[in-house]
Amino acid sequence: MDLAFLHPLYEHPGPWASVYVDTSRHTEDTAHELYLTAQAMARELARRGADEATCRAVGAAVEELRHSPDPHGRAFFARAGTVVLDPRLARPPQGGSRAEWGPLPRVGPLLDLAGEDPVAIVAYVDRKGADFELRSALGRREAGTVAGRQWPVHPTSGPDWSERHFQLKVENTWEHNAAEIADALSVCQEETRADLLILVGEQRERHEVRGRLPRRLHDRVVEATHGFGSRLLDEDVEQLRAEHVRDRIDGELDRFRAARAPDGEGRSGAVEGVPALVEAAREHRLEELLIRPEAADAHRAVWIGEDPDELAARRTELKALGERHAWSTRADDALIRSAVTTDAAALSLTPVTPLLEDDAPAGGLGAILRWR
Repeated sequence: MDLAFLHPLYEHPGPWASVYVDTSRHTEDTAHELYLTAQAMARELARRGADEATCRAVGAAVEELRHSPDPHGRAFFARAGTVVLDPRLARPPQGGSRAEWGPLPRVGPLLDLAGEDPVAIVAYVDRKGADFELRSALGRREAGTVAGRQWPVHPTSGPDWSERHFQLKVENTWEHNAAEIADALSVCQEETRADLLILVGEQRERHEVRGRLPRRLHDRVVEATHGFGSRLLDEDVEQLRAEHVRDRIDGELDRFRAARAPDGEGRSGAVEGVPALVEAAREHRLEELLIRPEAADAHRAVWIGEDPDELAARRTELKALGERHAWSTRADDALIRSAVTTDAAALSLTPVTPLLEDDAPAGGLGAILRWR
């Protein structure tokens, strides 16, 4: 997962307001309900000790959603009277809207609610060109059109020379159009940073386009079982998006399990448990951080200082490092801050659904290490 969008949250010290708003219910009273939600979030932040300016800023931002409510929800992160980041959510927050106030932004839920939503380009391909559609949990929108050569595209079945010559022209037209579609699809993927390319159309047209895509996209391409106009096509697309998430997670867990085994020098390439993760984060040795949201270790308290490298499992350890100021916070939030600010880790999430004990990191937190 690309963590660049989280950087603004760690450019200023806390404390921070972290608010998750559920906008999945759409009724005639939605605007009024959002007004009430805005007031409730501001009151909750004030109760938790937030300053008045931040409470007002969050309340105003939540109330503003009534003009164009998101399909599922929105997160707001604010400090010192300013909303710094307000990403949309790909699914509603469990348990409804909520607000928290603490030394670090509460980003763990965000990575679960907004992170596992692969953006897909659905390419509707035929012999004359293609239409591209961008799909995510936030809906769908047009993403471009390719108009290839329009003639000749239909073969004949006669045996004489002229008809065989015409057939060759048809083949050349198909190949030309498939190449144009593949080029345009590659550009669209670069611009949208889509995780998945789904080809829809007749089998031959799909294969012609797939074979002309650049090698870097080969592991992102899948083909829909159902074609144009099928009422099952939407189910196909959603199933392929879900399978993409599962395959990515399975691959990361395979890497983690393999890294657990000690090397020839007795060193393990993976760690799990809060004390070992905290030590690895201080030493900038996190290559990939795995988190199962709301797992037991994610809730554990750790101690942080002003600098992202200043974190410890116990307050006494932080004092031994020379840090005079210390705050208690959740382990997952502290580790995420370390990963984001050191650019040392690609953050990955294990599934929300329960995993076998042997498959997941102990306590729900683990990391693959880099060795210097």
